[in-house]
Amino acid sequence: MAGLHKFYLGRPAWGVAYLLLIVTPIPHIASAIEAVWYLVQDNESFNRRFNAEAVTIPSPPADDGTAERVVALATALRELDCLRQDGLLSEYEFEQKRRQLIERLG
Repeated sequence: MAGLHKFYLGRPAWGVAYLLLIVTPIPHIASAIEAVWYLVQDNESFNRRFNAEAVTIPSPPADDGTAERVVALATALRELDCLRQDGLLSEYEFEQKRRQLIERLG
């Protein structure tokens, strides 16, 4: 049905216009033209035009050593969890060590 794509793309006013003109060939011709137009667009320009709020630009990695600290913390926490799962640490000891790691590396 011609015009429903406008609702999906976040253009409800155009969708209503298409539905009001459904008895004429105008929405069908316009939909066919738009289908070709949508297909020839690359993903980036389509997303920029119709999904602007969904597109996120990744921030550049921090140069202050944050990434290394996060990796070190994650590795230490995994090792601690392995010790807990193996029964070498109690839940209480695990929680104490976990807090110490987070305070020291965080």
